Amino acid sequence: MPNDVRDPKMERINSKELADAFIEEQVTAIKKQVGNNKVLLALSGGVDSSVVAALLIKAIGPNLVCVHVNHGLLRKGESEQVIKVFQKELGANLIYVDAVDRFLDALIGVEDPEQKRKIIGKIFIDVFAEEARKIEDIKFLAQGTIYPDILESKGIKAHHNVGGLPEDLNFELVEPVKFLFKDEVRVVGEALGLPHNMVYRQPFPGPGLGVRCPGAITRDRLELVRESDAILREEFANAGLEGKVWQYFTIVPPFKSTGIKDNKRTFEYAVVIRAVNSIDATSASIEEIPYPLLFKIRDRILAEVNGINRVLVDISPKPVATIEWE
Repeated sequence: MPNDVRDPKMERINSKELADAFIEEQVTAIKKQVGNNKVLLALSGGVDSSVVAALLIKAIGPNLVCVHVNHGLLRKGESEQVIKVFQKELGANLIYVDAVDRFLDALIGVEDPEQKRKIIGKIFIDVFAEEARKIEDIKFLAQGTIYPDILESKGIKAHHNVGGLPEDLNFELVEPVKFLFKDEVRVVGEALGLPHNMVYRQPFPGPGLGVRCPGAITRDRLELVRESDAILREEFANAGLEGKVWQYFTIVPPFKSTGIKDNKRTFEYAVVIRAVNSIDATSASIEEIPYPLLFKIRDRILAEVNGINRVLVDISPKPVATIEWE
């Protein structure tokens, strides 16, 4: 059987018992492949890389070296959660890289979405490669490749976390969840003891909040996106919608409008709320947000996020619109 084809007889992992059996099998396989060598992993805090990290910690402990790059485009509290869960609770050998200024300075004045993506991707690879070269005796690179990555790349292994590394970094790949679908990865993550909100994290674009800050990214708008998004997520969770709505987030477009606060004229940004349901992201329908919840989110954003004087709702389905604004 080809190395990148899932065994059709493989049972779907949909219970803790099956997940435990998978974990035991992969721990053995990882130890056999890696031996006493070190493994490098780009740990974003997303579902796939987090589950791979937890698996490798269980298998090889401190011989896993995790690199978490904070590029300034993460949601509120995400870097802190990665450090808390993996370094403080799981005892991971974790390298934290604060590269916020490096990323945001390179993005000044860049409006084109594809150019922004290229800049973010290139700097991430550069930063990760620099950290990799500082560590001696690294022979393996772990990645959170999952089965849809392989299917979508037509049999060519997709570099889920890190692609395009310099040729001198000739690592052998370790991909313990490459035959799993996303729902199976989540079941394995919970069996490994990862926090529920990390395992069931919403889909998050590679460029992070950069695509929710349309046009040229500015630090002030980026912070408005981060703070308003945190309020939206908190209120959806309080209303029992976490896990029931596929994706929900805020956008702050690059324009201002007139408003009134404390009997004074303001000229501030607008926040756009977007909530959609989808199965495979090729199409998406709009999640109807009850007005009492919508008004509560609106009131909190207007009261707590300085620099916002309007809250809007995007009710455009895909197609014609896309899920993200960029």
